[in-house]
Amino acid sequence: MLALRLSLGAQPAVQVRRLLVAGASAGTGFLLLSALGHALTHPDPAASALRLAWCTAPLAATVYLAVAVARTDPATRPRPGLSAVGLGPVKLMAISAATTALSCLLGSALALLVFLQLRGDLTGMPLDGGAREFLAAGRPLPMPAALTLLALVPLSASAAAAVSLRPREPVTGAGRAARTYGRFGAYRRSPARESFGAYGRFGRQFGAAARGRRTAVEAPAEERNGAPVEAADATGAEAGDASPVASPAVVPPPVPTAAPAGLPWGVAVLAVGLAVEALTSRTGSTGGPAAFLGLALTSLGLALVGPGLAHLCGRLLQAVRPGALRLLAGRVLMTEATRIGRPLGVVCAVVSAAYAMASLHDRDDPSAGPLVVLGVLLVAGCTVATLLTAAVEAKQAHADTTASLRRLGAPAGTLRRAAALRAVALLALFGPLTVAVAELSAWPLGG
Repeated sequence: MLALRLSLGAQPAVQVRRLLVAGASAGTGFLLLSALGHALTHPDPAASALRLAWCTAPLAATVYLAVAVARTDPATRPRPGLSAVGLGPVKLMAISAATTALSCLLGSALALLVFLQLRGDLTGMPLDGGAREFLAAGRPLPMPAALTLLALVPLSASAAAAVSLRPREPVTGAGRAARTYGRFGAYRRSPARESFGAYGRFGRQFGAAARGRRTAVEAPAEERNGAPVEAADATGAEAGDASPVASPAVVPPPVPTAAPAGLPWGVAVLAVGLAVEALTSRTGSTGGPAAFLGLALTSLGLALVGPGLAHLCGRLLQAVRPGALRLLAGRVLMTEATRIGRPLGVVCAVVSAAYAMASLHDRDDPSAGPLVVLGVLLVAGCTVATLLTAAVEAKQAHADTTASLRRLGAPAGTLRRAAALRAVALLALFGPLTVAVAELSAWPLGG
């Protein structure tokens, strides 16, 4: 009930994103029911299993979109004070999973109503022509099997949202083994020991914190940029990328030099996929299972290299004596490489796979034409919507940094130009890569 009340009382932008999840769930549910209808009218189990296997791509795209929408839902974001009323991180995770399941259940119910309407079970006027093959009109529909297929999307999406939003312990720097325990069981990050009775002297810890804040404010800029002053680093990290834009007295945040993991594996998987596709073209088995395996490996490789390439793009923006604009754009892009690069790599993988699959489209089967179009639109629409949702999530994550920049006097045009520069840099790197991989994949598959 609480999840339903939060869903109904959300902002219009959040409702639009949830309606997108419901629409994607409806399309995926209709494809699953169409595979069931094809199995009822065709005795060949291999062809029916192949049609059902093709539904895994829209199912994965729908689940991916549902997780991205759940991550950007402001109603289920942990905030101070909610634990006092019983809404801790675990309860918020459960509410988010329930909200995701409600959106997907709405789409599944809509898919069932449309499928029954087209079959003629509701009005008695079924569709004619090639649509009867996947609607199984005139045959009894096994409702348990239909409900089982329709339950795949809500269960998968809610489980994925729960796993993605599960409470994690915020550990930065050293691992759990490097922690020590201080007085009264408190966590300590520093290995320095304190003398007996240090916590008994009133005001000692507060005085140290006040001295650190005064050091961060009063010290000269060249002193704060050095390593001995630790409070300045904290001030710069809170202010974001403010130093190159507004005031030299604000310390720039530490640059994320470590690239996201997965770039070497992604390049290796991409190379293996292209090699498998080239091998199938030489053996004359284009259109077989090996060709589809190569295409799947190529798409997986593109999805894996996305975060690493986005991080590299941010590093290239800051190369060769960068100014304030390039520094700001590059550091934000390096910080958000995983959040933006993963859905961008998935979009590139979908585009290249769709271009390669166009050469294998069977034009002799007119009944599969509308279902193929629906599947392509679902996968492409979900991936693009996921990318836009990730951009919204990145904007929410940098809301404090943007507010700090504006308080320090940074013009709004500078922030917009930095965002436009990031978009142009990503397009300049991922666009040619997608075209090249698509051409290399379509050439062996096309024979």
